[in-house]
Amino acid sequence: MTAFAKRGWLFLALAVAVPGAAAAFTAFNRLNVNPVDAATFEVVGKGATNGAEYWCAAGDFADRTLRAGWTDRIYIARGRGPSETTGRRSAVQFTLSPEAAGIVPAEPSLRLNALEVGDNMSVQAAKGYCQVLPSRRF
Repeated sequence: MTAFAKRGWLFLALAVAVPGAAAAFTAFNRLNVNPVDAATFEVVGKGATNGAEYWCAAGDFADRTLRAGWTDRIYIARGRGPSETTGRRSAVQFTLSPEAAGIVPAEPSLRLNALEVGDNMSVQAAKGYCQVLPSRRF
């Protein structure tokens, strides 16, 4: 079993065991991150959330909760759409394991706001967007 799979199962077990785990993690930028399944997590948007904010929350979650390495890649498993975990209008689903999520990684690009399935970047790059977000969020 890979290190990610172990972390994923642990996270899923904790999310199921903890009552009210719908908001299991609040990222640096105050966006909620919720487990979808053992391989996928969802960043739930607020208002007009942009790509940098989604990537920031995904990077923060991958770093602090999943303990992913700086060079591990985060992949979009489902683009912007309704939240599966909260019912809110806008959320993006991410994974550290494209094989487990059943997606094909895209070539790395600079399309920050495209938020398309397969788009990816390193944990370090994603978390770097936390430093450039507008101060209106904090």
